[in-house]
Amino acid sequence: MPDVEYFWDPACPWSWLTSRWMVNVIAEQPMDVDWRFISLYMINDEDDPSKRKRGHERGLELLRVAAAIKAELGPDAVLPFYTAVGTRIHVEKDGQAFDEPGGVEAVLADLGYPAHLATAARGTEHDGLIRADGEEALERCGGNIGTPVISFLPPDGPSFFGPVISRAPTGQEAVDLWHAVCTLGTNEHFSELKRSTRGRPQFD
Repeated sequence: MPDVEYFWDPACPWSWLTSRWMVNVIAEQPMDVDWRFISLYMINDEDDPSKRKRGHERGLELLRVAAAIKAELGPDAVLPFYTAVGTRIHVEKDGQAFDEPGGVEAVLADLGYPAHLATAARGTEHDGLIRADGEEALERCGGNIGTPVISFLPPDGPSFFGPVISRAPTGQEAVDLWHAVCTLGTNEHFSELKRSTRGRPQFD
């Protein structure tokens, strides 16, 4: 079993920032992370006419490709794909590139992954897995949460939503935050620590 399960949606900027922190922690303190799926579109937006809906639809399409990658190439191939598409969406501010013909294929080519995996974006073959992953993440946290979700020592260890951070720390700062989160997250009596003030996301 992995040390940690991380549930992510590529459309979510907060999930992206927390994932970059996780990557920085792994660089300092190696651990086995299973990058699992949670779709904001499936949770919130299937009947939502708001402007954010297309972004969340795009997130689901990319999760479908990620699920196809995981099925064909194995779990270690998921993070490089998340890094590539997340950089395009959140750092380069060009998520609409994935609405254009060849957008997903270009990312797959850069990674050396088979081009045919891009066809998963418009299919529903992997929707059952994505929905089940998301429902499991919600159930573990008690519902009424967003992304990301982190599970310690899954499947029986504690899970929580977040941490929500506006900048991904590096080096020792990343490790220090990890240890603090582990201390809180693995305390069986800890429930919530929250404030409504939030800095703007810093992606660089």
